[in-house]
Amino acid sequence: MTQPPDITAKSWLMVAFLGFVWGGTFLINEVALEELTPFWLATARISFAALAMLVIWVGMGRPLFAERPDGATRMRLALVGALSSALPFMLIAWGQQYVTSGFAGVSMAAIALLVLPLAHFLVPGERMTWRRAAGFVIGFCGVVVLIGGQAFESTGETLEFAGRLACLAAASCYAMSSVQMRKLPAVDPIGLATVLLLIGACIVVPVALLVEGMPPMPSPQIWAIIAFLGIVPTGIANMIRVLVIRSAGPVFMSLTNYQVPVWSVVLGAAFLGEPLPGSLLLALALILCGVGLSQYGALKRLFTGKN
Repeated sequence: MTQPPDITAKSWLMVAFLGFVWGGTFLINEVALEELTPFWLATARISFAALAMLVIWVGMGRPLFAERPDGATRMRLALVGALSSALPFMLIAWGQQYVTSGFAGVSMAAIALLVLPLAHFLVPGERMTWRRAAGFVIGFCGVVVLIGGQAFESTGETLEFAGRLACLAAASCYAMSSVQMRKLPAVDPIGLATVLLLIGACIVVPVALLVEGMPPMPSPQIWAIIAFLGIVPTGIANMIRVLVIRSAGPVFMSLTNYQVPVWSVVLGAAFLGEPLPGSLLLALALILCGVGLSQYGALKRLFTGKN
């Protein structure tokens, strides 16, 4: 039986951390892609994270499930493993060859809107109220304002439509994996994060070999970047994602996707000298209003202790 969402101050801190970390990952990916192809970068991230998490989990000696899982639970676990990293990583890597970065950003922000109806029908305690729906729409509008008209500009590529479908499919994968992860029975969060990454690695490695051939040998600097990407925004971040979804629920977790574009813009300006868009303050105001409206009850409990 799925427990009702338990949103605490710790939940807010974890979601804020994920938004910051994933927002900064775009900068680091740009450096890594100078020497690695997209599928092999995804493979390196997932595989390194899986091995690091495996060492930690084995060292702790915890079982994955509190009780022996049935066949349906094992199937759900395999599904979540495929949907939470391998498939979306590959879809985004392929799709971004043919679409603007703005469209890719809006696609990822759409995860929150996709999670809302899925959770309403599939997860007890995650009802889609008018306030929650309005808050998520306002937050999404904030992301669109931040990214601007480039989100809907055409690249002129022959496969642009297919690329857009790939980005939206990646967003759908993240949304479905969050909902299905919440429906798993009692499970060790570190073990779950590890197993999901191992499943992802088993999928993405043969696909990278098939599509891009043998990987190039990166320089020591890129190996250091791969290690960082594997440990922080993939390994640690996926463990925190599991903790948030399992405790606070997939709808609350989806708030991360409204933060990522903001942090990406701010960090790009801070470290790469990119200009800050004039729409930043308006976009930030819309996103904060959307978060406040959709999570009114959780914020009220956080600051007043009352329901």
